[in-house]
Amino acid sequence: MPTPKQLEKMARAVRKNAPLARGLAPDDDLPPEYWQAVLDDAGADAGRPSPGPSGHLQRLSQIPQHLLRVACRRCSRTIEIQRADAVRLYGPDALWKDVGQRLLDNMCTQRTGRHEEDGCWPDYG
Repeated sequence: MPTPKQLEKMARAVRKNAPLARGLAPDDDLPPEYWQAVLDDAGADAGRPSPGPSGHLQRLSQIPQHLLRVACRRCSRTIEIQRADAVRLYGPDALWKDVGQRLLDNMCTQRTGRHEEDGCWPDYG
């Protein structure tokens, strides 16, 4: 256990190394320098998707990939289909979202008897 003299010495050292400006409280506004740094960050827009429709909202005729894949978040199954086969079965104007859901539902093993809970949960990633 440190002596009182040692405690005072440690307290002075802590006060001397303490930052002069106080930190931000949780409800304080962030400083303008922070927001300017966020806006100036060149990589900030790198992960943003293109303004066009996302992959699962595209028609089959608009998808460039040869192999289409949809997974189920509920049962962890993955189904793959060639785009040519999907176009032949469902037509070129069918949405990939609808085709993927139909493919999962055709082989679904998660049946509860309730319409709201039946079926697979598609993941088009």
